[in-house]
Amino acid sequence: MTSLATLIQAFFTEWLMTQRRVSPATVAAYRDTFRLFLQFAATTRQRAPSSLDLADLDATLVASFLRHLETGRGNTVRTRNARLAALRSFYRFAQLQCPEHAALIAHVLAIPQKRGERKLISFLENQEADALLAAPDRSTWAGRRDHALLLLAIQAGLRVSELAALRRSDLHPGPGAHVRCQGKGRKERTTPMTKQTAAAIRDWLTERPPQPATPVFASHRGTPLTRSAIEKIVARHAQSASASCPPLASKRITPHTLRHTCAMRLLWAGIDTSVIALWLGHERAETTQVYLHADLVLKEKALQRTAPLHVPPGRYQPGDQLLAFLESL
Repeated sequence: MTSLATLIQAFFTEWLMTQRRVSPATVAAYRDTFRLFLQFAATTRQRAPSSLDLADLDATLVASFLRHLETGRGNTVRTRNARLAALRSFYRFAQLQCPEHAALIAHVLAIPQKRGERKLISFLENQEADALLAAPDRSTWAGRRDHALLLLAIQAGLRVSELAALRRSDLHPGPGAHVRCQGKGRKERTTPMTKQTAAAIRDWLTERPPQPATPVFASHRGTPLTRSAIEKIVARHAQSASASCPPLASKRITPHTLRHTCAMRLLWAGIDTSVIALWLGHERAETTQVYLHADLVLKEKALQRTAPLHVPPGRYQPGDQLLAFLESL
């Protein structure tokens, strides 16, 4: 293997895992980035990945790889930027290890992040959330599991990875009911549960083994539900709930939609955005501003408080045909 292979191994084992001690999710994301990047580089340079050298991975190749992600693989700008962030981290590490490639590394680090569109978040109105919670058939074991999962997701606003990782010891449905989870950056947080949620969780835990390490939401085989399994559960019940609540049919509902729904319900209740940020485990309170943008009711209330403009309505006058022709060119 070349010095590049040794450098990449040191980046993962010594830098990411040992010195920075990043989470397994970050390691997996960086691993996937390098797997795609090295395969692209091998095809472009017509050399085996283990034969590549750092000199082969210049800024031109990195820029071509980023274009390939968007045009060839159909990735979003957000995914493209995440891949670039992983590559930047590696090149900053290589900057200290390979000073002879300083110019090449500087050109790669100069590649900017791309600005993308920021769409309004999707969330469920109260009647839509009620219809979704009523969708699971609670006469079955899977239906009771799914109902408890959906209720906890909407009320506590947990991420799908946090739901999948929950163990019995993380739930405390008794007095002072709350759920403890570990979110992004391995930050632990505690979120209170309502009486309705705590009652549903208590009933569900009676059907789970008593060991503290028992996964709360598991398959029929007893293994923890994966992220994709939870996504399928949410999509399936959203589809069935659309029969009684037609507006659900026009929305793409994911586990993150339920997290957004939790935030919007807190906002409607008049909770300050800084408290919502703590509730959801956001790094910065500014992150919750997206919920203010999505709240049309809040904007309508602000509009009602403004004084009307005393401008007389004008009468439409068609423009000159010749000028309209020139403007259309």
